[in-house]
Amino acid sequence: MHQGNHRDHEGAQKLFDLIKDIKVAMMTTADPDGKLYSRPMWCQDADEVGDLWFFSKLHSPKTAEISKDNQVNLAYSDPSAQTYVSVAGKAEIVTDQAVIDAKWNESLKTWFPNGKDDPEVALIRVHPEKGEYWDSPNATMLHLYGYVKAAVTGESPKTESAKVDLR
Repeated sequence: MHQGNHRDHEGAQKLFDLIKDIKVAMMTTADPDGKLYSRPMWCQDADEVGDLWFFSKLHSPKTAEISKDNQVNLAYSDPSAQTYVSVAGKAEIVTDQAVIDAKWNESLKTWFPNGKDDPEVALIRVHPEKGEYWDSPNATMLHLYGYVKAAVTGESPKTESAKVDLR
């Protein structure tokens, strides 16, 4: 897979800044029939090049789906900050124990009670290819302004949004 630095692209740093504090992403994969499935995933890490990491059980529907079709989508949402991010990319299953050890933290025992040495512990690494974000810097003021603008002019306010090529 492409190992370039996803953070070097125009708009990428803003996208990564928006998701750095959002800990749960909805990961969408496709089953062999092409049906889409989404599930919440705890975002373990966004590394220095911008790859996104998630712990998973090695034998699960999502890892089987990624093995057949590695295209995934991640949706991040922080409604209180009016921040929304979508990231599309290619996923791979990582079982390297040294990488698992490096990314492990004890709070993961909630999902993996046998610890990091459990053979069912794996990582999903997502290499982002494209992203899009919608951001309102001050949600309360935007909502108030939007209500007034809509009432007076019939137009809704604009939020900042951008598409980002991360390849």
